[in-house]
Amino acid sequence: MTVQLWTHCRAATMAAGASQPYGLIEDAAVVVEGDKLAWVGARDELPSHWRTGAAEQHDAGGALITPGLIDCHTHLVYAGDRAREFELRLHGASYEEIARAGGGIASTVAATRAASEPELLAQSLPRLRALVQEGVTTIEIKSGYGLSLEHERKCLRVARSLARHAPLEVRATFLGAHALPPEFAQRPDEYIAEVLRMLPLLQSEGLVDAVDAFCERIAFTPAQTQRVFEAAARCGMPVKLHAEQLSDSAGAQLAARFGALSCDHLEWLSDSGAAAMAGAGSVAVLLPGAFYFLRDTRVPPVALLREHRVPIAVSTDCNPGSSPCTSLLLMLNMACTLFRLTPEEALSGVTRNAARALGLHDRGTLAPGLRADFVMWDVDHPAQLSYAMGLNPRRQTVFGGMAQ
Repeated sequence: MTVQLWTHCRAATMAAGASQPYGLIEDAAVVVEGDKLAWVGARDELPSHWRTGAAEQHDAGGALITPGLIDCHTHLVYAGDRAREFELRLHGASYEEIARAGGGIASTVAATRAASEPELLAQSLPRLRALVQEGVTTIEIKSGYGLSLEHERKCLRVARSLARHAPLEVRATFLGAHALPPEFAQRPDEYIAEVLRMLPLLQSEGLVDAVDAFCERIAFTPAQTQRVFEAAARCGMPVKLHAEQLSDSAGAQLAARFGALSCDHLEWLSDSGAAAMAGAGSVAVLLPGAFYFLRDTRVPPVALLREHRVPIAVSTDCNPGSSPCTSLLLMLNMACTLFRLTPEEALSGVTRNAARALGLHDRGTLAPGLRADFVMWDVDHPAQLSYAMGLNPRRQTVFGGMAQ
């Protein structure tokens, strides 16, 4: 097993409870054995057998090293765009009005259903590669633009295949309960029954890592969402939830009862919802791109999340209708400027807490035994990753111990 030693660097380990902000180690050394981190610490404390036993020694050139970034909420696989709806919103139409008029998710469903699997892959790859260029090493991709067994399967197959085209890991989430397809108009309960039929079939094909739903007045009720979660539990699948984006539907409390990995959006989250999330260990995934793009005015209750010690993650929500964003670094800045997260909270939100939001315990910090996924940046301090808009200071990514 090849041993690599990286020196002449600073390491923002992002370890929880570290004595220094960001878990920052000045003049650090990082040892990689195979695809795992073997040692991370101050260079002058490096054990002698690592100093002499590393087959490959690398000079990081003074770079800052962080864990690989994790984009824990995306809808990256889709066809077409919704630029026309963007214009309509600028002329005063709301997201809900567009959705109820047959636009919104329904228009992307039509385009995605019409696209072949190779066409869908070709349209999705540039979005994925843009994120990889910014240091993303793990990404969650939701389905939800197929809304039938045939097309949900197609979207999930494309999501799985994307990992063969770029150095990162893809986690696939089944979001069949995203919207009501036209063939089930006015029959939401019947469509939920179809979602319940799809789930075990897609799981048996190895296409699903988690299950999500959109619990909202323009989507599905708490009772319908509960049916999806009960089916996920029967399949042994973890759940996530689009919760409290446009109203308080008590979705967070429902998700917490099922031990949800995360609740996402949360602009209308209540105190009782935050308390329920804290009790369940659910992560709050904040999506500043959607907040910005929809020109929302109700900010997620960050102070409430802090009060209840709910872990906070940050993601792009890459999707065609409310966050056509392929820059996780920009989301760091927006999380700070729009939601008033600190730069350390924002960086934790795309590393340690993002990993937790996906149920992944082998990444997100720099510590022995975890995956050797890390990024080298040409910056002097971790806060600069949240500070500069439009700048990509990534020098190099290491994914599973392999330099990219």
